[in-house]
Amino acid sequence: MGVKGLVTLMEGNNRIYQDICFRDSKLLVDGSNLAYHLYFKFFLDLSHGGEYLAYQALVQAFFANLHNCGIKPYVVMNGGSRKSDIQLKNLLDKNRKFLQSAHNIALKGRREHILPPLTISVFEQTLRNMKVSLVKCFGEADGQLAALAREWGCPVLSGHTDFYIFDLPEGVLPLHHFRWDGVGMNLGGCYIPCKRYTTSRFCTFFNIDRQLLPVFASLVGYDQIGFREVKWAQFLPVGRQKETSRSAGLEGLLSWMSHFQTTEDILGAAMALIPDIGQQALTEVQTEVQKSMLEYRLPSSSLQGFFSEGTIPPLPTELLRCVPDWVCTPLARGALSGDVLDVLVDRRLILGIQVELKELQSCNLISQHIRQVFYGLLLGQGQGVVREVDRVELEVLPLVQGAAQQLRLATLPQADPAVKLQVCLETLGMEEGTLKGVPAHLQLPVAVTRYWLRRASPEPTILKALLMVMVQGELNRRAGTTSGRRLYTKHSNHLPDCDVAHSFNQWQACLKDASQLNLLLCKPLPEPHFAWLYKGRLVHWWQEQLQNREPEEILQDDQFRILYRRLLGAVTHPGPGANRKAGGPEAQLKTSMGHLHLNTQDKEEEELGGGSEVLSESEGSDAKGTPVFSEICKTNLKKAIAEQWEPLTEDVPQRADVPQRTDDTLQACRSDVQRAEQELSWTLRGLLQEIVCSLGAM
Repeated sequence: MGVKGLVTLMEGNNRIYQDICFRDSKLLVDGSNLAYHLYFKFFLDLSHGGEYLAYQALVQAFFANLHNCGIKPYVVMNGGSRKSDIQLKNLLDKNRKFLQSAHNIALKGRREHILPPLTISVFEQTLRNMKVSLVKCFGEADGQLAALAREWGCPVLSGHTDFYIFDLPEGVLPLHHFRWDGVGMNLGGCYIPCKRYTTSRFCTFFNIDRQLLPVFASLVGYDQIGFREVKWAQFLPVGRQKETSRSAGLEGLLSWMSHFQTTEDILGAAMALIPDIGQQALTEVQTEVQKSMLEYRLPSSSLQGFFSEGTIPPLPTELLRCVPDWVCTPLARGALSGDVLDVLVDRRLILGIQVELKELQSCNLISQHIRQVFYGLLLGQGQGVVREVDRVELEVLPLVQGAAQQLRLATLPQADPAVKLQVCLETLGMEEGTLKGVPAHLQLPVAVTRYWLRRASPEPTILKALLMVMVQGELNRRAGTTSGRRLYTKHSNHLPDCDVAHSFNQWQACLKDASQLNLLLCKPLPEPHFAWLYKGRLVHWWQEQLQNREPEEILQDDQFRILYRRLLGAVTHPGPGANRKAGGPEAQLKTSMGHLHLNTQDKEEEELGGGSEVLSESEGSDAKGTPVFSEICKTNLKKAIAEQWEPLTEDVPQRADVPQRTDDTLQACRSDVQRAEQELSWTLRGLLQEIVCSLGAM
């Protein structure tokens, strides 16, 4: 929940902190807080949808420096947003503020705390790759993290002020004072300069008993009618009683509390300060404050066995009735989203917020179908609705159809892998054969891109830019380089086009939700390398460049060009004829593909076939995953193009009444016609696909 204003109070009384050189120790890390802190501290991009590769580099550098100083980190993450009534209300209030913050970033480029949607996935994936110890709790992590810190006698690294209330023997290392990027050296070796907070120093400074800190935090946190009217600053020393800042109010509350010895005395006296309140309301307030205090009572830790022996923590009693046993292991190890618990237990999911204008539809609407399948696998058909908290609260029906009807949550890990793959591909509207030749770790992003293309109908330049960045990221990942960064940093610091940004936001929402579905299905498709998939400023820069140029005019590297064509072919490949009905998804897809300028010339077919050994991560797979056009089809295709574009070609200078033009102009005209041919060739390609298949069967 946090103690509002406490950090400001501490900065004004920084003698409470103790300067230390931290090294050679265990360190319990509030992972959820650290993930946020690293992104915002270094001013990574917010307006363009995120800079995940730069963020991954920061995470790697952070943990590498801990290792260099002999520090052994144990990272604990929140595993769901399950909240008490007070916490839920505070969270929903915060969500409304985030919506306004997201609008401000999109409109004016303000620096506000809206985390790009794939950040946590990048953080967790990076830690797994670095073999950093990581556990997810079955809900809020604060209590379990503090309990383990007390048992191990080691500090907690966090910027969360709730840890200032827990009585921890080695205290808290505040993140904003943890100078991991300024490693020092002395006779003892490398160390990280930082400050340490302990409740003993805090309570000595303000002259209160440590046992009273929970009631202090609860009185501050219970910001409802009643306590909101109490002017705590009136209890400050003489001369300061007219101060109105929140930190002045906190200091006044602490000064007032120093005259009491017990929690009961404080609560009784505090209730007497509330003006004009009836007995029933007074009782309700007192009950809520006491419930809030219970959140600071430390349980016995269930995490020690996980870190020492790999023992999975037991589920809380209230979860046993609705959460299958097998879910615990992937949840604890971070291989399954905490959203699973929110849906199973509370039938509620709080959706993420992205940077976009309030006037535009929420980007989460585009991926609702994916979430419906996710809910269907968790809850089954006819089991009520799930409340989605987005800009408004929606009631969404779980969906069980197609191959998903063969699956049951209780036995999902043992289910036929082919069926689980089919569920994933059916949801995204992708056929397995179309993914042949696509590198394994790009198969899910490519399937997601096809889903997004069909449902969002983005401008062609947006799709092309997205695929170009995806290709560059994949090739750079293989080569171990980060080329391309200088290309866009000086060009894309301005605010992006809001409609273009909205399209990219929709894609990220689809990828995030499809990744959750893929994890629930036990990864029938390989998990993507998230950090390499999307670079916000680069993808917007490419989109601008492609307004007047085609990728074929820009791409010089053969490997880049071949992989780009392969991904574009998979994304825009027409579906089965049975699904190609008027107004249906395939008809919409053909409309979306109308200006993609796919080149289907013989030379490109040969390049794609010849490059399969280099680009395919699975031996023996066909590079294209589509039937090869017969010579008859090619001839008919060219004939159809000539007939369709005869009115256009009449003006090309073969006619006697047209004045002779220069070679340059003639070449430009021919280029226009060739581009038009390419444009039409793809439109006709879907219609000819059935002919191709028929010819192949003859």
